[in-house]
Amino acid sequence: MKTRLTELLGIKHPIVQGAMAWVSLPPLVAAVSNAGGLGILGSGYMSPEELQEAAREVRRLTDKPFGANIMPDNPLLEDLMDAIVGEKVPVVSYGRGNPKRIIERAKPAGLLAFPTMGAVSHAVKAERDSADAIIVQGTEAGGHCSYVSTMVLVPLVVDKVSIPVVAAGGFADARGLVAALSLGAEGISMGTRFIVTRESPVPDAIKQRIIRTSEEQTVVTDNLTGVRCRVLRNKLAEQFLDMAGKVSPEEIAKYGQGRFKRAFCDGDDENGTVAMGQVAGLIDDVPTCQELIERIVYGGEAILEQTRQKIMA
Repeated sequence: MKTRLTELLGIKHPIVQGAMAWVSLPPLVAAVSNAGGLGILGSGYMSPEELQEAAREVRRLTDKPFGANIMPDNPLLEDLMDAIVGEKVPVVSYGRGNPKRIIERAKPAGLLAFPTMGAVSHAVKAERDSADAIIVQGTEAGGHCSYVSTMVLVPLVVDKVSIPVVAAGGFADARGLVAALSLGAEGISMGTRFIVTRESPVPDAIKQRIIRTSEEQTVVTDNLTGVRCRVLRNKLAEQFLDMAGKVSPEEIAKYGQGRFKRAFCDGDDENGTVAMGQVAGLIDDVPTCQELIERIVYGGEAILEQTRQKIMA
């Protein structure tokens, strides 16, 4: 299954692993890349030295392309970019903020700029900023999410840009891949689904909680990071919802510090922040990344053939 995305990135399958802090560590990133997708380090919280070591560890585990994710407003941006350029990480992923300094360092070094956007206007600007491809993330997605559903947002963006678009938010299986291709996307990006894989470093308690979670048991709050963030509706999320209009953003930020780590490293599914999407309702097992990617791609090919036969019947 070749698309402009697979050709651009030099990967076998049009599947990208979303960058997730405390989750997208070298073993998961390398497993996705080895399975033919694109793994991306969730390196937003890392120091330059930690990012350098993580990139080297990925290199030890795979010879396939991978990426690293950073925030444009990170005060250590220049040093982080030094690490990315120095380690020749093929793809630089980023989100909100002005990416000018990232692009100015990435492009001369031959690195691909691969942002995540949640609005049509932002996607258009990303192309003007010289992005090579765009991940378009709808409101269904876990973590920072859009106001608009993936089903509406993706074709809107596809109609406005010429670079490859990757659909994110609500994808976990072969049906989702086919749907994304039908909307004009060149591939899909998955976060929550990759959390629940064998190579994911997340404690089994969190993986099993996601499996038990329905599509109705997440909530979006800006009381966690200052912008919209979809998380598991647990004890901590209820506390954040209660804070609305009662405490300052600075107090909220201080209260939320370390909560993602508490969930994804310590396994606390009630007092930690479990960033996850509505797609949890579709997740019911813990496959390897190889098994997951192959069944999505080959299952997608089967669906396309079945659809062709239905139309011709």
